[in-house]
Amino acid sequence: MKKMINTSMIYFIAAMVAGVFYREFTKFQGFTGKTTLGVMHTHLLVLGMFFFLIAALFCGMERSLAQNKSFRRFYVLYNISLPFFSLMLLVRGILQVNGTELSSGINAMISGFAGISHILMMVSLILFFVSLRKAFAER
Repeated sequence: MKKMINTSMIYFIAAMVAGVFYREFTKFQGFTGKTTLGVMHTHLLVLGMFFFLIAALFCGMERSLAQNKSFRRFYVLYNISLPFFSLMLLVRGILQVNGTELSSGINAMISGFAGISHILMMVSLILFFVSLRKAFAER
């Protein structure tokens, strides 16, 4: 449970940094349009901080959950995919704010990496639900 709370706190800090970066970077660049930097803060809060707070509650309810093999796999994979996903939001947002013209290949590459991060998150969430079912089925 402590590990989940610490992870939640790390994502909270990352979300706050992302929010400040978005505000200051767009202000410094004089950018007033829409950018993916604006959603990075929210994604890190919900998918990072709130999600791991909820996971901490589940770990508190069922102590065997954190020792579950699929839960450990979920934890590692999720903590790879969410920062990877956030990095793609950051890259896309900085390019949008700077007005960088992208070739179709580079644009497709960024979209492809973002898609891969979504797939990894989906797999990790499936592992999370499998581990929840196993832990609570033993009750």
